[in-house]
Amino acid sequence: MPSVMKVVIIEDEELAARRLESLIKECAPDTEVLAKLESVEEAVAWFKGHPSPDLIFLDIHLEDDLSFNIFEKVKVDSPIIFTTAFDEYAIRAFKMRSIDYLLKPIVQEELARSLEKYREYTTVKQPDMEALFKMITTGAPSYKERFSITVGQKIKSYSIDEIAWFYSEEGITFMVVNDNHQYPIDFSLDDLCGQLNPKEFFRLNRQFLVKMSSIKNVHIYPKSRLKIELHPVAGKEVFVSRDKVSRFKEWLG
Repeated sequence: MPSVMKVVIIEDEELAARRLESLIKECAPDTEVLAKLESVEEAVAWFKGHPSPDLIFLDIHLEDDLSFNIFEKVKVDSPIIFTTAFDEYAIRAFKMRSIDYLLKPIVQEELARSLEKYREYTTVKQPDMEALFKMITTGAPSYKERFSITVGQKIKSYSIDEIAWFYSEEGITFMVVNDNHQYPIDFSLDDLCGQLNPKEFFRLNRQFLVKMSSIKNVHIYPKSRLKIELHPVAGKEVFVSRDKVSRFKEWLG
């Protein structure tokens, strides 16, 4: 391995990408993070214009598609460490392919072990992305269909059709249903992005993940800012993050 390890991070959650970059530099101070990429489209464009890095950290679910589609559009010869919230069936698939993975939330000690494993490789084979894609998409239901929550001494179950949007506040994630009731749930917004159909749900910003049918109006503000009017009504103003405006417009069609 070269003295300076050149790394690319592909992760659509800005805070997660920044935290991973910080952990990498703590474990390997000589690392150079060449790019932090948020989408399949952005990654494809970057790889077309740059040589392959020494190592890629790859989130599986990106806002615009599964990250496997990057490698259908551009040739990349780098070894990969997956960052995933997937269940055990996917982890078994990764092990069978002799590639490493980090289960979110990423822990520094596990990252250090993954980097050490990378250092010990003399040659690293590119994973069979097509086979992995098939395992991911056929090994379990693609997207979550129901959420169960505890209310007092009762358990309520809500289908995706009954859910309007999710938001995070003070480290707690809440699910808002169509009748405007809201309930705390044991998932982060980052987790939910990997569990929900990206054609139906979009992460507007750090706090809000919304379903398309819950968007009542989109108001255009100066400097390309977009304010979202939700139904049920949110208790605060909701804006699309500036760096997500283009992808949001594409998502709306």
